[in-house]
Amino acid sequence: MLWRIEAPEGVRTHSTGGPVLTVGRAPSNDIVARDARVSRHHSRIERRGEHVRVVDLGSSNGTRVNGQQLSEADLRIGDRVTVGELELTLEALEPEADAALDTLAEAVPEEASDLAAFAALSARMVAEVALQPLLVQVVDAAVELVGAERGFLLLEPSADPGGDSAGELQLPVARSFEGVDVLVPRSRLSGGVVRRVLDEGRALLSVDAGEDSRLAGLESVEELRLRSVLCVPVPSAEGPQGVLYLDNRLQRGAFEQRHLELVELLAAQAAIAIRNARLVERLKGQNQRLEVSQLAVQRLNEQLGRKVRDREGELAVTRAQLGRERGRQEFAGIVGASDAMRAVFDQLERIVDTELPVVVTGESGTGKELVARAIHRGGARKDRPFVTENCAALPDSLLESELFGHVKGAFTGAYKAKRGLLEQADGGTLFLDEVGDMSPAMQKKLLRVLQEGEVRQVGSDEVRQVDVRVITASNRDLEAMVADGSFREDLFYRLAVLRVDLPPLRARRDDVPLLAESLLARAAREAGRDCPVLPHEVVAALVRYSWPGNVRELENEMRRLVVLAQEGARLEDLSKAVREARTIAASPGEAEVLEQGDIRGAVADLERRSIEAAMEQAAGNKSAAARTLGISRFALQRKLDKYGLTP
Repeated sequence: MLWRIEAPEGVRTHSTGGPVLTVGRAPSNDIVARDARVSRHHSRIERRGEHVRVVDLGSSNGTRVNGQQLSEADLRIGDRVTVGELELTLEALEPEADAALDTLAEAVPEEASDLAAFAALSARMVAEVALQPLLVQVVDAAVELVGAERGFLLLEPSADPGGDSAGELQLPVARSFEGVDVLVPRSRLSGGVVRRVLDEGRALLSVDAGEDSRLAGLESVEELRLRSVLCVPVPSAEGPQGVLYLDNRLQRGAFEQRHLELVELLAAQAAIAIRNARLVERLKGQNQRLEVSQLAVQRLNEQLGRKVRDREGELAVTRAQLGRERGRQEFAGIVGASDAMRAVFDQLERIVDTELPVVVTGESGTGKELVARAIHRGGARKDRPFVTENCAALPDSLLESELFGHVKGAFTGAYKAKRGLLEQADGGTLFLDEVGDMSPAMQKKLLRVLQEGEVRQVGSDEVRQVDVRVITASNRDLEAMVADGSFREDLFYRLAVLRVDLPPLRARRDDVPLLAESLLARAAREAGRDCPVLPHEVVAALVRYSWPGNVRELENEMRRLVVLAQEGARLEDLSKAVREARTIAASPGEAEVLEQGDIRGAVADLERRSIEAAMEQAAGNKSAAARTLGISRFALQRKLDKYGLTP
């Protein structure tokens, strides 16, 4: 018989001298179709004398003759038989033509074809080292090798913890002959067949599962209406680690003994490939964890380095202070080793143990609240509350409510009662900053608290007793305010029982390097950055500047350096005002000292000339000169002795 065959890959002719011509996907057919819609053994064409008859072998999609689907039909010259995408046209019956065309091709033995296909699939499978793609390769290879409808790979949980479970096994891959995933795979295979193969450790081949006595009673076989089933164990050193499950629900006898042997070989090959892929995956995981650990160690080392540098800076500041101030009480947070600050520390040591009111005076930014906290922490009330309020920040109506509290409904917006700061500070310390900005009416009410120890909430007639130590601060001259009548004299004498005068930063330039190092280390720690180094020329510029904003301005400058400077600060990183500062009336001797890099000498020379100018302006009056310099009379006398100056 001579046939004209039209297929997607082209048109060809085929001749056979035998009485039967078979068509299907199986390699054993005379005409092999590579179409998923064609069954393994789709149809058979028989020649009986001068008659030719086509018979459909129970295929899934049927056989068509001249466009009409038939189970069997007689053929004549010119009739067209359609199987999937193949179209076979009968052209002649002459045996001479058949014999001539037989020389065009040779039949390939089934065994050789199977082995060639197995070798190609194995090569593709071994080349894959990623676990999940490899498992897909294994199932697709098995389906293609034996022409199965579907394939499932089930493995122990240790083999693939991410798969869907099927009993005690994981189901990482479920594929159809079309090369797509099977939906809801756990309900599409026979768990009874899988358990039987695992328990016995042997492969199972069933030509017709519904009629197989070995599978009788398995509900999954009946529910799924299984026909051909092939299930082989996937071996490992400890026993089966899973199964490779193949089936065909529509065709009986789809698998043969040779298919079972091929799949067993494939499962053995797959077991080796899976083990290697798991080892590669484990090594990758270990490498990733090692990289993460190395990064963590690197970050910790960087943090440790920053902390060490910060601690070294703080330690240098502490050593300098201890070297100058041995024997005095430590006041946390207050940095200073100059004569002016030593006088302040001496005064604080005598003040902290008393219960008397204290007024702290000094320019804005000199650290008045810091001194108030030091007094509180050093006294007997250190375990009680420390409450602060800025009197200049609130109008009288709000300040009175804040200090004394109010009852519900006392004024518009007083929807609930509130305790005042005086009650909150009961037993502790109340710090009132900028007390000089308090109105005369509020001064009178505060005086009553100091005299009687009583407070009365706004809107209430009830008087409550409080025990509060009051510390006040002001950057204004309270004595001058008393003289001009803007501050009550009786209140002033109640508040200023003890007095601490804080010198401006320009009057204690010796402390600038220590303060700069301490503030820089704290700013770097708060910002989570490395602490830059302060070279000599930068420190000299800081010392030369007059710092009208005092310590607060210096603190802001150090925060600026943390952001702008790299490993070492430069003059260019300083603000313009600090960078361009010049020493006032610098003498030739001072200029020489600065050029030589002796900062301490430059500061001492500037301090000496400042004292001379103040004494001259005060006509030799030490008290007036001390007020001009912002230091105590005692400190001024020590400096006069230090520099050998006489009034």
